[in-house]
Amino acid sequence: MKYSNRKTGVEWRALLWTARHPGMVVLPGALGTSTVLLGTSTTGMLTGGTLTALGSWYRAHPDSFDYFAAPVLRAWRRRWFSRYTGKWWRDTMLAVDLAPAHRKTGEHQVPRITKLRSAASSVDTVYVRMIPGQTAKLWESKTEELAVALNAERVGIEQVRPQIVALVVQRRESFTEVIEAPALSWDADAVDLDNVVIGEDEYGNDWRVPVIGQHIFGAGATGSGKGSLVWSLLRALAPLIRDGLVRLWVLDPKRMELVKTEGIAYRYAAEPEDCVDVVEEFVQDLERVQRVLAEQGKRKFSISRETPLNLLIVDEMGALLGFGEIAVTRAMRKAMSYIGTQGRATGHSMCGFVQEPSKDVVPVRDLFTVRICLRVTSAAHVDMTLGENARLRGALADEISNDVSTAGIGYVVQEKSRVPLRVRASYVDDSEIQELIEFVTSGRSSGLKVVA
Repeated sequence: MKYSNRKTGVEWRALLWTARHPGMVVLPGALGTSTVLLGTSTTGMLTGGTLTALGSWYRAHPDSFDYFAAPVLRAWRRRWFSRYTGKWWRDTMLAVDLAPAHRKTGEHQVPRITKLRSAASSVDTVYVRMIPGQTAKLWESKTEELAVALNAERVGIEQVRPQIVALVVQRRESFTEVIEAPALSWDADAVDLDNVVIGEDEYGNDWRVPVIGQHIFGAGATGSGKGSLVWSLLRALAPLIRDGLVRLWVLDPKRMELVKTEGIAYRYAAEPEDCVDVVEEFVQDLERVQRVLAEQGKRKFSISRETPLNLLIVDEMGALLGFGEIAVTRAMRKAMSYIGTQGRATGHSMCGFVQEPSKDVVPVRDLFTVRICLRVTSAAHVDMTLGENARLRGALADEISNDVSTAGIGYVVQEKSRVPLRVRASYVDDSEIQELIEFVTSGRSSGLKVVA
């Protein structure tokens, strides 16, 4: 409780600031001490040598410099020479109404930055201690105002721990280049089904999605790049498909995007009635594995040629679940609901893609465990895909421009933090699709085995 209207003395505030930011005192102090003890010339030589070494490192080995040194130097520069500094930060908090006045003193209480990370040149993560009484939801409601005040593309909010939030500040577009298609791995053992690489995230890291024991849901408008999700995934799984460890069941009512999978799929269908037959056969196979596991006393399957991972890929789910004939939609909804609730333990997973992710169109939407939102045409579609308040926390998928250069860009929600992460699927062109088909079919026809 505050009993006095007087402010803390300036000398004590300066001492507290020094304790919080020792680096800003130690470095000038070290230079001053060196100048006094060693002289100006020696200090200049040491400083010049350090700068020369950094410059040589920067030019000689970009990978290690960008991994180790660049994030530290970038974070330091932005922390002390940008909108995160002193009066600029105070003015920003006042502008977005996050610096309330104390009811007794009238002094504005400014949320304090505790640290800043800048793992990528386009994204900063700013950790802020909130004023008592503030909540993460209050900060989430201010994301648009914060983005404008910080001159950023977007701001996302993450609750780190009590009283601490992290601001994910996207300063500019993270993806300015096309992501190359995943290389075709020869060795099936090199594929980790819990971490399948299909692109990159906004920090420059591999974007990995779990496949085994999961159901993947992708939403995006026409031209948003849903095809990139499918083909990137299939290229990453290529050696497993070739060796019969992954079986593809493909439903392609549009008859365009996935028609080339017919040569490598275990089952392929395009006509609505045929799609129903395939998905019902998929359910029958699921039930067969359930019986086998029950007889063996096992709770879940282990991937092998006898018990492969069965992957049901459904393109344009709206045509089968929402807009088709009643008999077709009923049969598809029943079958996919069963797969969504029963298939994870038996190695029967779904990958479904749709343009409009509403419940009317995709009633089984909530059964998908991994969700990806590419460019969509409505702000409401973001929360429909990624979950409640995903857009409020920074998943601005409806603001991705309708341009060919943005295909494959979207958002996923991180499991632990629930913060939207901006990602981009790799681009797979026609020649790389054909390369995939030949890789799988030639391996099968020649009886190739997995080799080290």
